[in-house]
Amino acid sequence: MSMVNEVIINKQGYSLHIVKTEKYKTNTLVWKMKAPLQSNDVTLRGLLPHVLQSSSKNYPTTTAFRTYLDDLYGASFFVDVAKKGENHIMSFSIEVANEKFLKDSEPLLKKGLQFLAEVLLNPNVEGNAFHKETVEKEKRNQKVRIQSVFDDKMRYSNSRLVEEMCKGEPFALHANGNVNDVERATASNLYEYYQKAIAEDSLDLYVIGDIDEQEVESFCDEIFQLAERDEKRVNSNAQKTVEEVKEVKEEQDVKQGKLNIGYRTNVMYGEEDYFALQVFNGIFGGFSHSKLFINVREKASLAYYAASRLESHKGLMMVMSGIDRKNYDQAVQIIKEQMDAMKNGEFTDGELEQTKAVIKNQLLETIDTSRGLVEVLYHNVVAQQQLVLEDWLEKVERTTKQDIIDVAKKINMDTIYFLTGTEASA
Repeated sequence: MSMVNEVIINKQGYSLHIVKTEKYKTNTLVWKMKAPLQSNDVTLRGLLPHVLQSSSKNYPTTTAFRTYLDDLYGASFFVDVAKKGENHIMSFSIEVANEKFLKDSEPLLKKGLQFLAEVLLNPNVEGNAFHKETVEKEKRNQKVRIQSVFDDKMRYSNSRLVEEMCKGEPFALHANGNVNDVERATASNLYEYYQKAIAEDSLDLYVIGDIDEQEVESFCDEIFQLAERDEKRVNSNAQKTVEEVKEVKEEQDVKQGKLNIGYRTNVMYGEEDYFALQVFNGIFGGFSHSKLFINVREKASLAYYAASRLESHKGLMMVMSGIDRKNYDQAVQIIKEQMDAMKNGEFTDGELEQTKAVIKNQLLETIDTSRGLVEVLYHNVVAQQQLVLEDWLEKVERTTKQDIIDVAKKINMDTIYFLTGTEASA
């Protein structure tokens, strides 16, 4: 029996993904909208889902909106904006109780789908514009969201690394947009952008829970009426030659320096080398038994934290560490030595097996929640792959030491970014 029984049905204008499972006591509905990251609309797109979740035509105030959710046995609803590779993705998620477990067999699944359609397709519009006060309120919130990245120096330094490393590439853009462009958003130009997104975005609806597949499909046919569209595909290519490593130092009034290093992996999600790259990252810096953690943080006591993570849809790997200003040269050197060690196969069979086990456990933990499961399945949509979890785990398990050495040799350091304190604060 398959770990996840995902049924994908191509509907007019969107793809319906149904996962029937008895694992969860609730039903989860997630609507994903995908479009290429673009500088001319990134800020409008960062704002749009928050405006849509504030009110709708039939629930014109936030209070009315939230009261209706409470009436659905305390259903939860939230939105999110993210980037995967050079795709800009809006997510709308609602979690409702499964009526099978309630005394009153109220049709909560259908009501949840209707509510989702209300939010997405029946917005709070006056003429050819969104409700002005709602837009102004959400613009203020958007500025706070963008500013919060600056205030969190760990997130800020990673964001700055991406900006420097990917200059001139869409991936350099922030998912929430640019704070200087927020004021240019108006109730009318945002509504105009909404109409474009609804007409042109790549749309996917996930319905996950102990449900009847035919019933779900029937509800969706009744509720969601959308136009056909031509998908706008991002031309993602991980291959990029690094001519020279960039080094960027920035001073702010910070006590702890943030050293972030970006690498080009030249490997994308789902490619044959991707699984070896996953294991490589686990041994190099992904987990608490990794080389970065042990050698930079534990043995040399140079870092408050040291780890690496992959951006699988862009072919990047980021190293993040917190260090004192005086330890910069030594920390960079030790990180470089750990990469050389990986390329030379200087890791044990024990490290290899431990990493495989942790990767497996991490994946199983992720799909233990319905929202985590959606994120795992959605990787296939973004990458235009049909990778099933069993194959994913099997390919990780089959990864050899030589596979890891081979993938390590494809990885090139691109940019070193260091956020450091001023002389006065150091």
